[in-house]
Amino acid sequence: MNKAIWTYGAADLAAAIAGRRLTARDAVDAVLERIEAVNPAVNAVTVVFADAARRAAGEADRAVADGRPLGPLHGVPFTVKENIDLAGSATTHGLIALKDAMPPLDAPAPARLKAAGAIPIGRTNMPEFGARWHTDNALRGATRNPWDAARTPGGSSGGEAAAVATGMTPIGLGNDLGGSLRIPAHCCGAAALKPTPGRIPHATSMEPFDPVLAAQMMLVQGPLARHVRDLRLAYEVMSGPDPRDPWSVPAPLQGPPLPTPIRVAVVTDPGGLGVDAAVASGVRVAADALADAGYDVVEAEPPGVVEASETWSVLARAEGAASALGEIAPLLSEGSRRYLELVSELVEISPHAVARGYVIRHAVARQWSAFQVEHPVILGPVMTRPPFAVGDDLASVDSIQEIQTSLRLIVALNVLGLPAVVVPTGGIGGLPTAVQVIGSRYREDLCLDAAEAIERRLGVSTPIDPHQP
Repeated sequence: MNKAIWTYGAADLAAAIAGRRLTARDAVDAVLERIEAVNPAVNAVTVVFADAARRAAGEADRAVADGRPLGPLHGVPFTVKENIDLAGSATTHGLIALKDAMPPLDAPAPARLKAAGAIPIGRTNMPEFGARWHTDNALRGATRNPWDAARTPGGSSGGEAAAVATGMTPIGLGNDLGGSLRIPAHCCGAAALKPTPGRIPHATSMEPFDPVLAAQMMLVQGPLARHVRDLRLAYEVMSGPDPRDPWSVPAPLQGPPLPTPIRVAVVTDPGGLGVDAAVASGVRVAADALADAGYDVVEAEPPGVVEASETWSVLARAEGAASALGEIAPLLSEGSRRYLELVSELVEISPHAVARGYVIRHAVARQWSAFQVEHPVILGPVMTRPPFAVGDDLASVDSIQEIQTSLRLIVALNVLGLPAVVVPTGGIGGLPTAVQVIGSRYREDLCLDAAEAIERRLGVSTPIDPHQP
């Protein structure tokens, strides 16, 4: 092989291991060496399972030598965010108080990756309880954006995105209640899949076992990777019902074929609240790539983006303040507490506002459903601004409002329960650019197909070496 093993994507690694061109030990050692070389510059990987991963790789290589059946990710290393249960490793949620909270069972998503032959190699960083758009906590410290350490890597799956972007893992597992997969992908130049709720099951063996209603409706588990084909592979492995998750569904991975050419609605400035020129340029480049791939690309804005994003703020923040976040506030660092205090000034929390929010959610979802009959795929920005400067999310209420406004298309999709793939489109001014490819419920296949078409034409700009401050 002519290039470093740590630069390979998950599908390529699996194929090379199954074809006996590489061993699982080769793959694990290469990733461990890459972590040792670059993690000090970004602080993305928080715990490394070097000995356990090498033992698992040895067993994986014996399976190949014996001619045993191999899973689709046989021998491929992966990392797991610190709020997803992985037996033998603390589910910390980034909190000092939970540094020794050991789950007895794997969560369904990493369990299915392991069953497919993948090898857990480490844990990745996150903000405390996932409660910021920037990845920092008192337990592990801050993760730095590998493109520019003065900019955020995003949150809350910021450690995963930075690890993927720098070649420390080919696949990372994160989750998304309000952009926690897609914001870091945008900030670090990674690809990410936010699936339809229920598509990839979630469960924990740690208290609290049962999430609040907003999380039940909007929280999803999903992968980050450098290649869209690797998102697809991980998604196919992890999808399907699980008895531990009562809301998981047996929906088929492929929907019915659509008449071609498939129409794509392109929206550059959702809601007309402003968009950065570099972000808009990335959307236009992606639209041109889809047109070149044979899609019917038109300019059309889906309805109710601003209303849906405001509804997300009411539902997510109200329930968070009334339940888990309110209970753990004394355990948070000063930065996280300040963030929650600033956010609380933006949101009306009242029984009437919450009840009204669920009505608005249904109304906008109904409007989108009709829109997506004519526009099965929607292309738009992730954030409508580049990654913000470190500290901006703690600066003032006005700064928080600006960031939240830039996330309007992101959080609208959480409210509406729609799948989306983030795919990078290159970079401008030393920072990555990316877009969201959005489908209707359970049409992740359409999102992945269109994202792959964009990637084939625009290429992949990661992995990168971290840029030193």
